[in-house]
Amino acid sequence: MEYPPPLTRLIDELRRLPGIGPKSAQRIAFHLLRKTKQETTALADAVDRLLDEIRLCSICNAFTDLEVCAMCADPARNDAVICVIEEPHNLSVVERTRDFRGRYHVLHGTLSPLQGIGPDELKIHGLLQRIGAGGVEEVILATSPTVEGEATAVYLARILKPLGVRATRIAMGIPVGSDLEWADEVTMSKALEGRREY
Repeated sequence: MEYPPPLTRLIDELRRLPGIGPKSAQRIAFHLLRKTKQETTALADAVDRLLDEIRLCSICNAFTDLEVCAMCADPARNDAVICVIEEPHNLSVVERTRDFRGRYHVLHGTLSPLQGIGPDELKIHGLLQRIGAGGVEEVILATSPTVEGEATAVYLARILKPLGVRATRIAMGIPVGSDLEWADEVTMSKALEGRREY
């Protein structure tokens, strides 16, 4: 069925969002049509202001509306430990554990030669500057357990070693609550590698 051009345009734009397929885009568009002008204008204004008001933290590269994000401005956090993550949204995953009280560094991607993403396309230089300034004892490499994430972690560990900083990798393996019978070989191998004393 053909929709009026403004509706078709909205559906097409919504489909560009990650995780939104044609049916989801249509549902969202029709949902917006049922809202008041004030509600849809508020949404449009929030999207419009997003790129004007959000920037990268000048220290860790997380998204913020200030020069320095709340995590970097927090004096209670441990400056000696930096957790390196791929994307800004990974920060909330680590924070939800409530166990990590160090600092962060966001790379904004992973190494992927097939997609033309090399070290120069990632935010690695700032991490090296932070380490060069002194006081950093450990860098936790918390990249995803994908081929690209592993390659990025190995690359970073290799360039951090000569700097006298301890580079550690997050453990990977069997998720809590799952059954061993469903674990694939790679996951089981990583679980065995990351074993610890009990």
